[in-house]
Amino acid sequence: MNLNVERLSVSLAAADIVKEVSLKVESGQFVGLIGPNGCGKSTLLKSIYKVVKPRHGEVFLSELDVVKASPRKVAQKLGVVGQFNELSFDFTVREMVMMGRTPHKGLLETDSSADRELVDAALHKVHLTDYAQRSYNSLSGGEKQRVILARVLAQEPKFMILDEPTNHLDIKYQLQILNIVKQQGIGILAALHDLPLASEYCDYLYVMKQGRIVAGGAPDEVLTKELIGEVFGVVCETYRNPVTGALGIAYLDTV
Repeated sequence: MNLNVERLSVSLAAADIVKEVSLKVESGQFVGLIGPNGCGKSTLLKSIYKVVKPRHGEVFLSELDVVKASPRKVAQKLGVVGQFNELSFDFTVREMVMMGRTPHKGLLETDSSADRELVDAALHKVHLTDYAQRSYNSLSGGEKQRVILARVLAQEPKFMILDEPTNHLDIKYQLQILNIVKQQGIGILAALHDLPLASEYCDYLYVMKQGRIVAGGAPDEVLTKELIGEVFGVVCETYRNPVTGALGIAYLDTV
C-alpha cells in the first residue's frame, strides 16, 4: 500500500503550520521526515492520520481517500506509533495490545482465537511475551514503546506512521524498534530526530523547514553539511564510519 499526499496545508490558531506539502511513499519503502523542532513534522503526520484536520489538500492510501474516510476505515489500513504513550487508566500489557484488533471488530464482538493468536505473535515480535500480565503503567519508557508497537502489529496495518518513536529512548530500544518496523516490509513514513539513524534506516528522506518540504532524496544526497547547516543551524562535518560504512555527523558549533 502506498501513500500519496498532495498540497496538504494545516492551520492551527490562525497560524499556517503546514504549507502546501506533497510527498509520497511507495509500498515497502521506509521514508524519513526530518527537520528542526517546530517545523511542522508532527502536525503534518497528525493531519495524515486524522488527528488534525487539514485546511486543504489530499491524502490517499492507495485508493482510500483518508481525508473523507471514517477513522475506523483508516485504522484498518494505517497503524501509528507516536512518542507520548502515557495513560490515566491502567491496563495489562495484553489488554493494551488487544486494542489493536478494535478496528477489525464489530460492536460488542468478543475476542476470537485468531485475535489472541495475533496478539501472542505481536508480543513475541517485540520480546514482551513474559510481560503480558504486567501493568502497562509500571513499565519503563522503552517497554511502553514496544507495547505500543505490538498493538500496531496486532492491528495488521498495510502502512505505518512513526511520529518520533525513538524520542527519549536509549540506543538499545531505538535500534530494537526501528529493526522490528523495518522487518515488516510495508510502507513506512517516520519523523526522526536522529540524523545518523535516519540515514541508516531510511530509503528516502524529506526535509522540512518552517512548514514546507525544502529537500528530498536518498540520505546520502540530502544529509550534506551544507543542508544540515542551513536547516538545523549547526556547523558540522559528515564522514563514513570505518567499520559499518554508515553516515556519521560530527557537530562542531552553531551557526
